[in-house]
Amino acid sequence: MALCAAAVKPYYCASTNGGRLTQADDAGTGPRGLNLALAAVLAACLLRLWLIPQTSSFWVDEMGTAFVVEHGAGDPSLRVAPQVAQSIYFALPEISTRLLGASEAAYRLPSLLAMAGALLLIFRLAARLIVPPAGWFAVFACLALRGFNYQAADARPYALGTLVACAGLWFLVRWLDSAQWRDALGFAVTASLLWRVHLMLWPVYGLFAVYALVRLRRGDTRVGWGAAAAVFAVLGLSLAPVLLSALALLREAGLHVVARPPSLAQLARSLKLGLIAGAGVAAALVGRWRQWEPAAYRPSWPSLAAIGGWWLFPPLCLFLFSRLTGSSVFVDRYFSVALPGAALAATAAAARFVPARHWKTATLLFALGVLALLGQWNRVWPPHHNSDWRAAARALGEERLGPGIPVVAPSPFIEARAPVWRPDYPLESFLYSNLLFYPFPGRVYPFPFANSPPAEAFAAQLSQQVLAGAGKFVIYGENPKVVFWRDWFQARPEFASWHSRRLGPFGDVEVVEFQKPE
Repeated sequence: MALCAAAVKPYYCASTNGGRLTQADDAGTGPRGLNLALAAVLAACLLRLWLIPQTSSFWVDEMGTAFVVEHGAGDPSLRVAPQVAQSIYFALPEISTRLLGASEAAYRLPSLLAMAGALLLIFRLAARLIVPPAGWFAVFACLALRGFNYQAADARPYALGTLVACAGLWFLVRWLDSAQWRDALGFAVTASLLWRVHLMLWPVYGLFAVYALVRLRRGDTRVGWGAAAAVFAVLGLSLAPVLLSALALLREAGLHVVARPPSLAQLARSLKLGLIAGAGVAAALVGRWRQWEPAAYRPSWPSLAAIGGWWLFPPLCLFLFSRLTGSSVFVDRYFSVALPGAALAATAAAARFVPARHWKTATLLFALGVLALLGQWNRVWPPHHNSDWRAAARALGEERLGPGIPVVAPSPFIEARAPVWRPDYPLESFLYSNLLFYPFPGRVYPFPFANSPPAEAFAAQLSQQVLAGAGKFVIYGENPKVVFWRDWFQARPEFASWHSRRLGPFGDVEVVEFQKPE
């Protein structure tokens, strides 16, 4: 903690928290025992919330990551979903799996390290944008968000996106505070990488622009308008190729939509108002109970711009885009980059009631609550995602299906539909990557993502020519698709006397076995 505070102090600009940095604020670190207690609770949180899920089963998109890493971004089957491989992220799991082998933990290691780096930057940003003692509270406010912890064990680009967004804002704040060109370079480089991590991160650029405009308009930075315009112009030029690629993909965005148009209730839930209001109300009640003196914190306009923009821009922009275009991209993981902003907003709400010398006491109480409520103590090994493809594939192996037993396998990817999908679609492909990382016995028949007349025609032909004579077959895939095809096959006359049973449970993965009576 002392090292982090020392790293913040030399670059601190009084304008970022309304000019209320005082000696009491900087020195109010509390007893050494509180530091040790906070470090111990942090270690317990990271162990329980981040490390234990590392070895659990992949979910569908993570197996897509494995496919891109093992087959390369140029694999022909990725042409049906060109947006998938357009990320600099995939270079990281490629390195980690080469060094450690192709395991779940190796694939997820880059995300774990990225979120650790993001936590450090959030600590520093809270100290800079709110008050120096608030860093610890902001860290545990992040850990109070399930979506934030989810990124640390997810072999997907979102953790890297969070880290790069944190770094971009950190360098921007430092540059506007110090007017050093090395900080301007750091901002330009990290901001140019952000959109290359994931195409849904574009709303963060609104945060950068608004924060810079507020600082420039208020004149509380030594950076001039000309220098700022030059840096942002260079940034714009660096992003031009990504913009052209995004516009090309926009023409066929409807083919990749996986969510319905969002409602206002969904938007409200995305803003994490419960955490923000809860932090403020709890701090006020504890302060009243302990008779704390009034806090000196008053937010400045630059702080409000940074925290509010980070918190609000990603969900609001994706909500409006989804409603206006009809192509819904309002998916939790797409705006998970906003979660540190929500954590900082919660920290700012608590700062109105927590005096400088009581920050660590308040944070320790909050941290213990986070560990107690989010630890999933009813399970020994909490999973990363409610999808146990590994156990489902293992169960198929234990059934001793043999290489000839038919396995009906609907694709979990929306692009697997006619005319792209066909009955002889190759299994060694992105659309069936869920079958490759966890292999199992049996002869797989690829089915499309959703029901359609061509799919039913193929299923009817398969029933007559293959399944009825096999004596046994299995349906394997995501829950809604397996349930549909289970009911469909049960209604066929060929299987009127057959028995079906469900293996599992495996979370949202289903395995149903059909067997002809002896």
